[in-house]
Amino acid sequence: MNRTPSSDTGYAGYIRFKKLFLLGMVLLTVVIALVAITCGSSGLTVGTVIRTLLGGGDKNSKIIVLNLRLPRTVTAIVAGVGLAVVGCVLQSILRNPLASSSTLGVSQGAAFGAAFAIIVLNAGMQSQTLDGVSFSNPYTISVCAFVGSMLSTLVVLGLSRVSKVTPQTMILAGVALSSLFSGGTTLLQYFADDVKVAAVVFWTFGSLGSTSWREIGIMALVVLSALVYFLFNRWSYNALQSGEATAKGLGVNTNRLLLSSMVVCSLTASVIVSYIGIINFIGLIAPHLMRRVIGSDYRYLLPASALMGAVLLLLSDTVARLAVAPVVLPIGAITSFLGAPLFLYLIFKGGKR
Repeated sequence: MNRTPSSDTGYAGYIRFKKLFLLGMVLLTVVIALVAITCGSSGLTVGTVIRTLLGGGDKNSKIIVLNLRLPRTVTAIVAGVGLAVVGCVLQSILRNPLASSSTLGVSQGAAFGAAFAIIVLNAGMQSQTLDGVSFSNPYTISVCAFVGSMLSTLVVLGLSRVSKVTPQTMILAGVALSSLFSGGTTLLQYFADDVKVAAVVFWTFGSLGSTSWREIGIMALVVLSALVYFLFNRWSYNALQSGEATAKGLGVNTNRLLLSSMVVCSLTASVIVSYIGIINFIGLIAPHLMRRVIGSDYRYLLPASALMGAVLLLLSDTVARLAVAPVVLPIGAITSFLGAPLFLYLIFKGGKR
């Protein structure tokens, strides 16, 4: 089918709009990150923050910006990008608008692993601070949380390989695994003392303030690698939007794409939740918001979802720090307040169709 000059102009304008939108999202992310670093009781200005980031500023501003707020802000950006692109890809390969790391049991598996480390392996609470809880062995908790989340992934992947279940059935398997891991976490808490129960509860709240630069570097490396892999397969995800048969006709190995994408998604989500705890709904909200603006072209939807995930988590963390300052609210609660209404909206919208 030949394109007319007017249709070419219209398409080129639409692509230009998407590129400009992505540029605007980058600028918005930078602005919100600066605001997030500025907000707080120390009275820092944006100019002071910029000077400190460029190597200037006094000793006090360097301690506040470089040691306290910058790591938290970078953690929010990296985790937001990772969770958002994971949700975006899962919704494509499973062809389900409700797919995310939470609905596949990855987050609940991580919570069980963390509870096991805190209660059984004695990696529990060491001291209580204004921001929450300090753990005696955080690396043990992270490793066990990672193992728990990957265990859930392996079960779901095993079902897809052995029983040849449909992508929709994999969501149901994730829901069942979520219930199973939640029950296991409850039993562990039932037999634990109050101190360890408090530590488990605090970990499940989610926290962006407990990561070091080493942990941030590990998360960033995993998230960047996953994003590169997803962008490399962007045309395959586009083909899947027209159905599995059409994708196969275009030369896409759908089975291999499903398995490899599931592994990368689960690995990325597992690393993130093992370090920062349970952060719900970012992977659900960000892709849906971006689809309404730039459509389902994964060339642009993936980076747009990544940037929106960073923006949402930055905003949520800023609200959590400022709402009842100096107390820091659980970041997981804030993101749940954002995501739950959209989750219900999608359910009701699907029911009407």
